[in-house]
Amino acid sequence: MPQVGIVATGSYLPDTVVGNEEVARGAGVTDEWIVRKTGIRERRRADDRDATSDLAARAARAALEQAGVSPEDVAYIVLATSTPDHPQPATASIVQHLLGAVNAAAFDINAVCSGFVYATAVAERLLRGAASDGYALVIGADIYSRILDYSDRKTAILFGDGAGAVLLGPVPQARGIQETSLLTRGDQYRLISVPAGGSRMPANDRTLRDGAHFFRMDGRGVRSFVQDNLPGALHELLERAGVGRDQVRHFVPHQANGVMLGEVWPRLDLPGATMHLELERYGNTGSASVPITLDIAHRRGEFAEGETVLMAGFGGGMTVGAILTRWASTAFARPGTRHVAATVG
Repeated sequence: MPQVGIVATGSYLPDTVVGNEEVARGAGVTDEWIVRKTGIRERRRADDRDATSDLAARAARAALEQAGVSPEDVAYIVLATSTPDHPQPATASIVQHLLGAVNAAAFDINAVCSGFVYATAVAERLLRGAASDGYALVIGADIYSRILDYSDRKTAILFGDGAGAVLLGPVPQARGIQETSLLTRGDQYRLISVPAGGSRMPANDRTLRDGAHFFRMDGRGVRSFVQDNLPGALHELLERAGVGRDQVRHFVPHQANGVMLGEVWPRLDLPGATMHLELERYGNTGSASVPITLDIAHRRGEFAEGETVLMAGFGGGMTVGAILTRWASTAFARPGTRHVAATVG
């Protein structure tokens, strides 16, 4: 059975920078209030001509270029998003077309902000079950700017647009993905939602008038959910993997809210780990936040060969997902490959 790990990373962040002052005006708050409540100072906004598939394809290309792998060699494309191009077809199918990854089976996963971790767990199992070595593109991409009520200070101040990707493939033994954990608490699904546009509440004049197509969140409920569920999920994963909490060197969380992450960080009890945060510049990019942060850290050279990296997502559903991986150099993508550093931002 092949050992599967991350062999390359990529990300795409739109050019348009939106500072706190712009979103603060509509939400009836101040720049200082946003920083104090979230740690966010700016975020990116997608061009009006772009859809989620466009951002996803750009991030995926960056990962493929880093590894020197052709799109035709990709066996699977698993796209995590809660802001798809259309209700159907799957946005991953459009990404497959944009990349020219003609041999890839492509599908979407929606676990909201846990989506990238869920998608990675699924792709890793697909590759481990394959008869021969292969590659999978796992992408997290969201354009939350299209579904925000900019008068709602609980949500309008948090979100930015972006996409991140990893290329999964064969890595040496004792490297790669060691353990995964996926958890859903469906009884709390009401904490995060976009009420209208599905079969429960189809789009009509009333839903448009009531703003039922906007993203809604119970901020206090989400904070309690994270505090109650994230530490236990991570500790249980590490115990199953036989890895001590002091052995984790890097923690890459969903970039939900810097203040909330600061509050839960001591309870995670990871004394040897660095928590990687990029939300000050990019905000909460939904399912893209973990792979964007991972890519930035990787391209800065912050992960050493063999170090343990713990990734965690949490979001609507309500869901928690975590992956423990032992870092493998991208040099293992394929003998003689060429490495191209893509610009982030």
